[in-house]
Amino acid sequence: MKIYGQPEKSIRQAVASGGVTIAVYGLGKMGLPLAAVFADAGARVIGADIDKGIVATINQGICHVTGEPGLSELVKRNVGEGRLSATSDLVHAAEEADVMVILVPTLLDRNNNPDMSIVRSVCADIAKGLGPGDFVIQESTVPPRTTRDTILPILEVSGHRIGDFGVAHCPERTASGRAIIDITGAYPKIVGGVDGASTETARALYLTINKKGVIPVSDATAAESVKVFEGLYRDVNIALANELAMVCDELGIDSREIFDAANTQPYSHIHAPGCGVGGHCIPVYPYFVINTVEASTDMLKLARRINDGMPAYTVDLLEGTLQEIEVGISGARVLLLGVTYRGDVNETRFSPAIDVINELKRRGAEVFAYDPVLGDDVQRFGTIPSNLGSGDGIGEIDAILIASDHAEFKEIDWDILGRRMRHKVVVDGRNIFDPEELRLRGYLYQAVGRP
Repeated sequence: MKIYGQPEKSIRQAVASGGVTIAVYGLGKMGLPLAAVFADAGARVIGADIDKGIVATINQGICHVTGEPGLSELVKRNVGEGRLSATSDLVHAAEEADVMVILVPTLLDRNNNPDMSIVRSVCADIAKGLGPGDFVIQESTVPPRTTRDTILPILEVSGHRIGDFGVAHCPERTASGRAIIDITGAYPKIVGGVDGASTETARALYLTINKKGVIPVSDATAAESVKVFEGLYRDVNIALANELAMVCDELGIDSREIFDAANTQPYSHIHAPGCGVGGHCIPVYPYFVINTVEASTDMLKLARRINDGMPAYTVDLLEGTLQEIEVGISGARVLLLGVTYRGDVNETRFSPAIDVINELKRRGAEVFAYDPVLGDDVQRFGTIPSNLGSGDGIGEIDAILIASDHAEFKEIDWDILGRRMRHKVVVDGRNIFDPEELRLRGYLYQAVGRP
C-alpha cells in the first residue's frame, strides 16, 4: 500500500497487516535494527545493501551485527516468518517498496568536508525505481539543507515531482549497544518533511514502532538540524569539561569533586572529561556545520581543537608521571587498556585511543594493548597484543594508560597486576578508578582533572 498522504489510521492498519513494503537501504549497525523492528511491527521489509555477504547472511536468518541485545532474535524470527529479506539489487528494492528508508554512512573527506557520495548513490538508485505514491525517508545524519538541496533534486530525476511522492528527514537517534531500545521508545522520533503531507506520513509511520511518540518539526531542514545540534551540544560541552579539567590539574583540585558539586545546581550540567571524543558521530557532525555555513562557528572550531588535543594532553600526563620516578617515555613499555572509543562497544572510528597510541609511539614508547572487545585485533593499530588474564605481555611494563571504560577493567586485581609490572604507574584517561584506592596499593596514579 502506498502510504504517502494517507490517514494515520490507514497507515497503522497497513503496517500491522503487512500491507506496506519498506526498503531499508544500509544494513549496518543502525539499518539492520530498524529493518528488524519494522518487520516485527508487521511490515514486509526488504533490506538493501551492496555487500552480498551481508545479504546472504541475513537471508539465512543470521544477524551479522554484534553487541545489540535482542537483534539476533528479531532477525531470525522475522526472516523465518517471511517478513524480512535482503537484496543487493538496490533499484529492484525501490521498485518493490512503498517506503524507502536511507540509513547509510555519512562521512568526511580529507579536508573534513561532508562526503555525501553514498547518500547520493543510494538516491540515484531509488530514483530509478520511484513511482507515484512512494515515500522516501532519509535517516542518515546529514548537513542541514541536504534533503532540500541534494536528495530531492536527485529523486526528481525520476520524472516525478514532490506531491507525486513524499520525502522526509527522520534522523536516527540510536547508540551502539542499545539500538532496539532507542528505536522503539527511549526517545521520541523527530520527523520533518519537504511538505505537510510528508511530515504527517512520517509521523504516522513511526508511531507504529516508537512508544515514546513522534515530534513533528516544521520541515526537513529543521529535522536535520535537530540531530546535528544534539551532537554539537555534546562536543562543545565535553570540550568545556576537558578545559576545566586541565584548569583543575593546574590548581591541584579534583575535577570530579568540583563537577559533581556544581551539578547539584539544576542549571549546571558539566560533562565528564577524558582523553578525547570518538565514534562516528560527535567528532564528525561539527564539520556538517563548520564547513557548510557562512555564519560564525568559532565555538565549534575551538571545541574540536580542545577535544582533538586531549590524547596528546593525556600522554603529557603520563610522561610527567614517569618523570617523577626518573623514567623517560622514550623506550618505556606502556600498556594501553582499551582501544574502542566507548566501553563494551566494538567501534574504533575516531577513537581517541588510536591518537594516544600514535602519540606514544611518536615519543618513542613501546606500546602494548589489551581490549576485551577487540582481542588480538588490537595489533592492527600498531600495538603488541596483551592478555590481562594470562599475564602475556604484562611483565616489565612501566606504565598503564586507560583509554576506554570497559566494564571488565573495573574488576582488575591491581595487587596481582602490580607484581607483574616494572613500575606501578597508572594514567586514567577515562576517570573510572578511585585515585586513593590505587595510591594505597603503591601506584603513582594520575587522571585528567584529578591531580
